[in-house]
Amino acid sequence: MAEITIKDMMKIPQQEWLVLWKGYQKFYQTEISEEVSSNTWSKLTSPKQDNMYGFAALIDQKVVGVVHVVEHESSWTMRPYAYVQDLFTHPDYRGQGVARKLIEHVYQVAQQRNCDRVYWLTQESNRQAQVLYDKVAKKTGFIQYRMA
Repeated sequence: MAEITIKDMMKIPQQEWLVLWKGYQKFYQTEISEEVSSNTWSKLTSPKQDNMYGFAALIDQKVVGVVHVVEHESSWTMRPYAYVQDLFTHPDYRGQGVARKLIEHVYQVAQQRNCDRVYWLTQESNRQAQVLYDKVAKKTGFIQYRMA
């Protein structure tokens, strides 16, 4: 298996992130405007933005996976939560441990940042991801509701 390196989002070119960001949107059959995408990149890479950050997974110096994290306060704990808002592995690199390595890195960073927990959502139909998630986290049984 190839060696996977994790880098802070600030240390990769925006264009390499954008390719995966668009792949993520395609996977979830959505389209996010260039304006919002540019803003997202700015938030992920701004040294002034303390509660939103990201990491990239590289194999042979190629960015093959990304994760975005949003920290937020909670009414249930004294410490913040780390919410994995987006996690994506390039289809050609799935099954090689990329997503697991990114999740493990988020766990380490969240612990260093004194977060109470790390959590995320996935679609019910995303069975491939759930195989991994069932190994690295506990399913809570919560259902998300949303008003646009």
